[in-house]
Amino acid sequence: MKDRFNKRIHLSGGILKKIAQIDEFKGLWRGTGEMNPHILKQLQALVIITSTGASTRIEGSAMSDEEVARLLRGLKAKQPKGRDEEEVAGYADLLGRVFDHYPSLKLTEGQILQFHEILLHFAEKDVLHKGKYKPTDNVVVIRNPDGEDVVLFRPTPPYLVKKEMGDVISWTNENIDGHEFHPLLVISNFIFEFLAIHPFHDGNGRLSRALTNLLLLQSGYAHIPYISLEEIIEERKTDYYLSLRQTQKNHKTDNEDISAWVNFMLDALIEQTLRAQVLLDAKQPEKLLSEKQIIVYGLFAAGNILGTKEITERLAGEVAESTIKKTLSRLVELKLLERLGSARSTRYRKKYES
Repeated sequence: MKDRFNKRIHLSGGILKKIAQIDEFKGLWRGTGEMNPHILKQLQALVIITSTGASTRIEGSAMSDEEVARLLRGLKAKQPKGRDEEEVAGYADLLGRVFDHYPSLKLTEGQILQFHEILLHFAEKDVLHKGKYKPTDNVVVIRNPDGEDVVLFRPTPPYLVKKEMGDVISWTNENIDGHEFHPLLVISNFIFEFLAIHPFHDGNGRLSRALTNLLLLQSGYAHIPYISLEEIIEERKTDYYLSLRQTQKNHKTDNEDISAWVNFMLDALIEQTLRAQVLLDAKQPEKLLSEKQIIVYGLFAAGNILGTKEITERLAGEVAESTIKKTLSRLVELKLLERLGSARSTRYRKKYES
């Protein structure tokens, strides 16, 4: 089994170049000294919202970042209701624990089972199987444009899950120090195998992303809590599934090669470093915006007070309404815009420092 994990990692010049680029930024981030703790705390809080929204939407949730933020603010006073809210509350709780306690956490079967219990803590329908491996077979499906579910992959049967999880956990802990394989390759290999095993009845995708954050932080990639990796994966959702499909079809065969998955992971991590570089280059929050977010923000330059409908009309065909709503939420979180009114009458204007 462990020999199989080694053999399916195929190095290439392209992969090595990508790893070097990510590690160059890793050293740069470490060499900049301590950033303002208050700013970092604000960024981490924002990333928990953004990552939670993205990670749950990848799995079918319909909640916007603004709705996620509103739910998390009110959690102490009100329990989440409905599947989407339950999943959001669980992922935010788990990700916050990973960010705050990663130095003391270990990659063990017990820890993964505990993570799963935290992830599904609020899910009433999952009370019987949270924190436990799947009792029955599950399949990975994707919905095609016609609304039909297409089977992508048949994971490990239940009776083999414990052994196979033990094998990949053991291999990962033995190799994460980077003596034989670079940590980024070890992490990519672990996450691929975790998703191939699909050890739980529900929550595998979300848990894989929380584990990715954990292992990256433990491997010294300290910028992870300040730029959402989940958001980048959501933006590349099609490539995410294509890379998994391309690699999983040869799982447990003599032709195993996870290069497509490794390249996807490295490309996402490179994009994360590019966005994190902005934090080092300047203090202006405007520099944290994507191209489409800049377009939306630019509409407020003349002191305009605008609602979502007006922005959508002005940017017809240029920026999707769903992206506009998400962007407005981000601009408010970054204190670049302020929200006026509520519900359908909500409008926005540029926020000026007093």
